[in-house]
Amino acid sequence: LAAGYIVAVKGLGGFHLACDATNDEAVRRLRERKGRVDKPFALMSPDIEAVERFCYLSEGERQLLLSPQRPIVLLRERPDSPISKLVAPRNKYLGVMLPYTPLHYLLLAGDGESPLALVMTSGNMSEEPIVTDNQEARRRLSPLADYFLMHDRPIHIRCDDSVTRLFEGKEFIIRRSRGYAPFPIRLPFQLKEILACGAELKNTFCLTKDTYAFLSQHIGDMENLETLRSYEASIEHFKRLFRIEPRIIAYDMHPDYLSTKYALSQIANRKLQIAVQHHHAHIASCMAENGLQGRVIGVAFDGTGYGEDGRIWGGEFLVCDYADYQRVAHLAYVPLPGGEAAIRRPYRMALSHLRHAYGSLDLDLPLLRRVDPVELRVVERQVETGLNSPLTSSMGRLFDAVSALIGLRDVINYEAQAAIELEMIAAEDVEEGYAFPLSLSPYPLILDPAPVIRAIVADLRAGVDKPVISAKFHNGVAGMIAA
Repeated sequence: LAAGYIVAVKGLGGFHLACDATNDEAVRRLRERKGRVDKPFALMSPDIEAVERFCYLSEGERQLLLSPQRPIVLLRERPDSPISKLVAPRNKYLGVMLPYTPLHYLLLAGDGESPLALVMTSGNMSEEPIVTDNQEARRRLSPLADYFLMHDRPIHIRCDDSVTRLFEGKEFIIRRSRGYAPFPIRLPFQLKEILACGAELKNTFCLTKDTYAFLSQHIGDMENLETLRSYEASIEHFKRLFRIEPRIIAYDMHPDYLSTKYALSQIANRKLQIAVQHHHAHIASCMAENGLQGRVIGVAFDGTGYGEDGRIWGGEFLVCDYADYQRVAHLAYVPLPGGEAAIRRPYRMALSHLRHAYGSLDLDLPLLRRVDPVELRVVERQVETGLNSPLTSSMGRLFDAVSALIGLRDVINYEAQAAIELEMIAAEDVEEGYAFPLSLSPYPLILDPAPVIRAIVADLRAGVDKPVISAKFHNGVAGMIAA
């Protein structure tokens, strides 16, 4: 490791790929081999003192790092950090954990030769399940690793590292997995035995029994056969572990999700199957996590969720309880030109929002000069005719549009990259925000982002700095929620 090699290290829930986090060439080589262009890597350091050399640490963050769960904690990086800038490109934060197995402690023993921090990323090709078996590791990880560090204890169930952070003095879990799962959440009511299958991206499933909800470890994005098989095996493991045989199966309304197809394939078992609207599920899960009952006003912002009207929701205000909901407000619908292509290429969403705001793309803007003229005409035609351009109310796609519009990120290589980079540049001393006008129509009320897009264009033309525009956009979204 100190010589710049990449080592596959067998851990508690699977293999990690490790290299010296201060070595630019080693990190670059790992990114190239793993096919992970920009997505941040996690780090492992031997102790708190080492972490403090490259990250700021509050007392609460220190306690999270030292907790028995040993999660990855998001920490603000110091400006003089020796960590390679390739570890977390264009990000103010590093994800750091401390050793949690005896092998980790031996690996990071302070003998004067161990690196300050190791990259410890999941042992897999991007988007595949983490490798757990020694033979499987030799087969699948040989193109990625120069050396292997193994042990003879079999890993029964794969489990990725958990990710958390401190927010306003309290722990805010981002990925609930090793160390947290399968510890249950206590519910304020009793339930029958239910399997909730989860969605597609960042999937987890849940089994309920009496007043307990047993959440699975992080499964990952349900986009390939390998992940589906891991998902199915984990469900069977949980059923045996907690002696649960679900009578009801709940699943996402989206017909093309692999988790939905799995749920519908269980019809032969004569279980009651219930489709759940994606954003209602988000809000209900927040209610359960916080022990709430009764009706609430819930705000659910994300990239994609199948709506009852067949459109793509994602900027939703719902008045709901656990049983039902009313959609009382949402972002105005705009076309998603090219469907999935618009998610991978945020500039397409910028074009869609510009046309929504101005009625045409006959504008003098740097973005329009960056886009190939042929593709520009195709996108405009798609938006006009609706050809392969489903309507969306997604807040995630609005973040994408703003990121591309100000020249920050036109094409992404990992999910939510455009939005993350927009957040990272936001100026911290700006209080002003863009205004989202609210229509006075019957429910659902419509929040139109067109005036915000026009205000951003005006600021761009006036030479306002990107960090200021980003801050005004974030403040505007926060103000719109609070209003």
